[in-house]
Amino acid sequence: MNTRGKATTGRPEDASLSYREALREALREALATDERVFLMGEDVGRYGGCFGVSLGLLEEFGPDRVRDTPLSESAFVGAGIGAALAGMRPIVEIMTVNFSLLALDQILNNAATLRHMSGGQLGVPLVIRMTTGAGRQLAAQHSHSLEGWYAHIPGVRVLTPATLDDARHLLAPALADPDPVLIFEHGSLYNATGVLDRGVREVDLDHAVVRREGTDVTVVAYGGSLAKALDAAEELAGEGIDAEVVDLRTLRPLDDATILGSVRRTHRAVVVDEGWRSGSLSAEISARITEQAFFDLDAPVERVCAAEVPIPYARHLEQAALPQPAGIVAAAHRAVD
Repeated sequence: MNTRGKATTGRPEDASLSYREALREALREALATDERVFLMGEDVGRYGGCFGVSLGLLEEFGPDRVRDTPLSESAFVGAGIGAALAGMRPIVEIMTVNFSLLALDQILNNAATLRHMSGGQLGVPLVIRMTTGAGRQLAAQHSHSLEGWYAHIPGVRVLTPATLDDARHLLAPALADPDPVLIFEHGSLYNATGVLDRGVREVDLDHAVVRREGTDVTVVAYGGSLAKALDAAEELAGEGIDAEVVDLRTLRPLDDATILGSVRRTHRAVVVDEGWRSGSLSAEISARITEQAFFDLDAPVERVCAAEVPIPYARHLEQAALPQPAGIVAAAHRAVD
């Protein structure tokens, strides 16, 4: 590794920052510490990223390290795969998960398979970032939650940072992974603000984390649904129901041990998933709980998912289509009562 030293922001350690800024700090550090790292994607340079994540990085690191690309997802994801094969550490930004389907052939048939098809001779250490999720009235073609589809693919790792600390610290281990890593950033989180826990210097990609301990029911969530799960847990606490909230953090590979350990303590489970219910990640988690902890359950596993429609534009319809704290509370009651 060609190291030029740690990046600094000049920000006081106790200063508030946004999820967007936490991602930018992670990118800045990666670009500063390893000359093999470069960022490319649509509008990541002069515009600063369609969600402002890479604002200022072009001026700081130059056009060789922060590259605007044509509107061709298949082409620039393919270029990232080639660069990774050649020893670079590319970070590819795709505007939204909906557009990533234009590069699905590159992700599924090339990035995810080359290590296996080459008998371990070829690795693709590529990081792909993209926005997922709804709640911002961007209508169906910019709002879906397809990360569960990608979690179906062997050969890739799928990350869903839900907190500032994860947004800040997931990128470094993702870049160190010898295989492709997909990072799904929920669009509703970019403006979320808080203070980084400066005691956190790295994130464990292999394990989920219990964000709230409880004894009566396990609520499994990730990404943009985590805050809703925590809000629901607080409401349930006011009703005398003690909910434990598990943040998956990594969707592939799933951390069965943390999920099942929690379910074995509470004996009830609610899975929150912004994807559609049919064939969803929540279906996979429910199946694993049933397969491995059936005799620990006191009630059927509950699921809270998006309505099975293209995400609407109208705000009241969009909110109605998405998992909400009230739905999580109702599911917990069905499990507990």
